[in-house]
Amino acid sequence: MGIANLGENVKMDDIYNKIAEIEREIAVLPEGSVAKKRIREKDYYYHRTMHNGKRVEKYVSFEEVSGLKEQIDKRKALEKELKKLKLAVEKDNKIPELKNPGFRTNVRIGKQLESQITLTRKFKKRECIGLIRDYIFGQIQDRVLIIYGLRRTGKTTMIRQILTELSDDEFKKAAFIQVTTNDTLGDVNADLRLLEKEGFKYIFIDEVTLLEDFVEGAALFSDIYASCGMKLVLSGTDSLGFAFTREEQLYDRCMLVHTTFIPYREFEGVLGVSGIDEYIRYGGTMSLGGINYNSDTPFADSKHAEEYIDTAIAKNIQHSLKAYQYGGHFRLLLNLYERGELTNVINRVVENINHSFTRSVVERTFKSHDISVTASNLLRDREEPIDIKEHMDMEEITSGIMRMLDILNKEEQCVEIEEDHMIQIKEYLTMLDLIMDIDLESLPEVNRKGKITVISQPGLRYAQAEAIIENILLDAGFQELSAKERKRILDRLLSEIRGRMMEEIVLLETRLAHPEKKVFKLQFPVGEFDMVVCDPLSLSCKIFEIKYSREQVAEQYRHLKNEEKCAMTAHRYGEIMGKYVIYRGESGKHGDVEYVNVEEYLKSLGE
Repeated sequence: MGIANLGENVKMDDIYNKIAEIEREIAVLPEGSVAKKRIREKDYYYHRTMHNGKRVEKYVSFEEVSGLKEQIDKRKALEKELKKLKLAVEKDNKIPELKNPGFRTNVRIGKQLESQITLTRKFKKRECIGLIRDYIFGQIQDRVLIIYGLRRTGKTTMIRQILTELSDDEFKKAAFIQVTTNDTLGDVNADLRLLEKEGFKYIFIDEVTLLEDFVEGAALFSDIYASCGMKLVLSGTDSLGFAFTREEQLYDRCMLVHTTFIPYREFEGVLGVSGIDEYIRYGGTMSLGGINYNSDTPFADSKHAEEYIDTAIAKNIQHSLKAYQYGGHFRLLLNLYERGELTNVINRVVENINHSFTRSVVERTFKSHDISVTASNLLRDREEPIDIKEHMDMEEITSGIMRMLDILNKEEQCVEIEEDHMIQIKEYLTMLDLIMDIDLESLPEVNRKGKITVISQPGLRYAQAEAIIENILLDAGFQELSAKERKRILDRLLSEIRGRMMEEIVLLETRLAHPEKKVFKLQFPVGEFDMVVCDPLSLSCKIFEIKYSREQVAEQYRHLKNEEKCAMTAHRYGEIMGKYVIYRGESGKHGDVEYVNVEEYLKSLGE
C-alpha cells in the first residue's frame, strides 16, 4: 500500500505540511558559508553566498560569526531532512516538483498549494482573521494587507486558513509565494507579472521583508498590482520593517493586521489551554502542546526565551534598521551595532522590562527586584519569619542570574548603555507591540504621575523568573535551610511573581479592550487601587483589587472599603459604579464588593 493511501491521505497530508514547514524555516535561515581572511596580521570574516551564478561576500563582525555559523549549520541539517522527506514521497509518485519551473521564487499553486493548507482546516482561528476575511472577500481596492507580528503568533497559519475558505474557482486563482534570503524584489515582481498574466487574483507573500530592497520598493505592490484588482497579502516576522514601510512607501495604501498580542481568551479558545497559570507560564505565542494546536513553546525555559529574544526581537530590529534607508536609521544605536553589542543591549532592555525595573537599574549593577521583595515579605511572615539574606549570598545569586540570561554587566561592556539607547530601543519594542505603558496616577498629589511598562508576552517574563529560582537552588547558603524552609521560600517567590504578572495581564487586556476609557493604577500615600477604569464621558469609574488568591479575605478589599480613598477617587474621576476583587476563586459577592474569577473576567473582555 502506498503512503498516500494510509488513513485517507492523512499521513500524506502530514508529510506535505512537514515539507512546507521545513521549507519555510529554511527560507529565513542564511545559506552559504563563513570565510576567514587574514589581512595585515588581523582576521576578518565574510558571509559567502552565490547569487545569479556569482559569488557574493559580505563582511561579518567577530561577534556575529558564531551565531551565523550556527544558523547555516541548522539550514544544512534541515535541507538534509527535507531531502529525505521528498525522496520518501517521490517513491509513491504523488508529489510533483515543488518549485514551478516558470517562476523565479518558490511559488505554490493548485495541488501543491492545496496540500500545504490541508492540515490547518482542523485548527481553530484567531479573532483577527476576520480582518483578513474582510479584505479578501470585501470590496477593498488599491490596498495591500499586511499581517505582521513576532514569530509563532499565527501569521502563516491564518493565511492557510483563509485559503481554505476560498471557493473552488477562487482557489484556482490563488498563489502562495515563500520568499527566501536569496530572492530580490525584482524576482518577486517578475513572478507577480506572470501570475497576473495567467489571471491569478489572490496572492499571499510570506516573509516578504527578507527582501533587502523591500522597504524602499514596497509601493509596487499597491501601485501596480493592487490597483489592478489583485488581492495582495504580505506577511513576515520583520514587524519593524513593515512599520517603516507604512511610514514611507505604503503610507495610505495598506491595511494592517497585528498578531503579536494574544489575549487570554484566544489562548484558551484557540489553543484549547485553560488557566491563568498556564497563560502566565506560556502566554505570548501560538506554540503550545494544547488540545487544538500541537507544538513546542519557545518559553519552556530561560535558554529558549533568550533564543526567542535574540531571533524574534533583537534580529528583527537589526534587520529592519539595516534595510531601512540603507542602514541610515540606526541613529544612536549605530555604534552599538558596529561593535556587535546591539543584540546584548536589546536583550538587556527586554530583561529589564520583564523584571519591572526602572530605567536607572540598567545603568547600575544588576539587582533582582523579585528576590528583594520576597526576602522582605518572608522576614515579615507572621508564623515563621525567615531572614533569607542571612542564608544566601545575594551578590552570587544576582551574578548567576546575569550568567544565565547572558546579559552583559556594565563593567563588561565596551559601550555604555545610555538612557538615549534605552529610549530608542523601547520605541522599537512598542512598534513591535511587545510592550505598552500603563499610567500610574496618585491622590491627593495629582501631579505625581508615572508609567508601568507591561510586556505582551508573559511567557518571556516567567521564563526569566524561573531562571532566578534555578540560581537560588544552586546557592550554597540556600542549601543550609531545611527542605521545608526551601520549599516555602520558593513557593512564595513563585506566588509573588505570578501575582504581579496576573495584575499586569489584567491591566493590559483591560486597556486594550477599552480604548475609549482610562485604565490605570491609582496610588495613595498608604495603599493603592490595583486598577481604575474611568469613563470620561459619563464621569464614572470602577475600582479593582487584583489578587493571586483563591480565597475571599477581608484584607483583600480593605482599600476598596476605605471611605477616604473612595471619596478622593469619586471627586477626581467621577461616581464609583462598582467595586471588584479579581482573583482565582469562584465569582460571587461580599457586600458591595463583587468577586470576579480572573479567567471569566479576561474572557468577558472580548464580548
